[in-house]
Amino acid sequence: MIKHALITGASGGIGQAIAIKLASKGYHLYLHYNRNENGMKILLEKLHSFGGEYIPIQADLSQSDGYKEIVNQIFSIDDVIHCSGNSINGLLVDLKQEEAEALMNVHVISPLMLSKELLPKLISKRSGTIIVVSSIWGQTGASCEVAYSAVKGAQISFVKALSKEVALNGVRVNAIAPGAVETPMMNYLNDEELNALTDEIPMGRLGLPEEIANGVSFLLSEQATYITGQVLAINGGWYT
Repeated sequence: MIKHALITGASGGIGQAIAIKLASKGYHLYLHYNRNENGMKILLEKLHSFGGEYIPIQADLSQSDGYKEIVNQIFSIDDVIHCSGNSINGLLVDLKQEEAEALMNVHVISPLMLSKELLPKLISKRSGTIIVVSSIWGQTGASCEVAYSAVKGAQISFVKALSKEVALNGVRVNAIAPGAVETPMMNYLNDEELNALTDEIPMGRLGLPEEIANGVSFLLSEQATYITGQVLAINGGWYT
């Protein structure tokens, strides 16, 4: 049976890897992006050979009602992967209110409201999975990324709470908590800083987007049917 999944932030490094992984398994995909139109074009080219239906959806999830642009274009749905996100680096005392509000919308409000709107479709089938791509900083927190850590921690609490609420409806809710992954989000680090970071990771390297996608694929699979409310940490042993 063909399955349909929504991936928010599909034009990013991790989002693209997840899309390719799911397309290889026969999924039809709703692919959200915001400003990275070129990344979406590249992704659609990569997906073409899989022969599925891949629908790009543009929406700005940093706006309080941006999620409505996605909801209005979703018909059949089996799985939802919340992968959209951005980080803010710097001291909390320098954080602007509009930056905090945009970060909260992208990482917390939009996933919450998207899930709320799409849950009836999953519940009616008495099956389905919601996965939130959170972060290691949602588990332990990071200096100079206080706001980002806060919203990523909120995502994990959202997963734990919602999983209890919908378990009897046959819907599973889990999170992935990546560590440092080779994506453009790491470009703010210079070579010296990147080497210092790598030295802190027991496995001695950054993660690959494909490794995060493998975790998502597992949580969606028949091998994970009794797993809900959990946070799968994929971080090379950086935080245990």
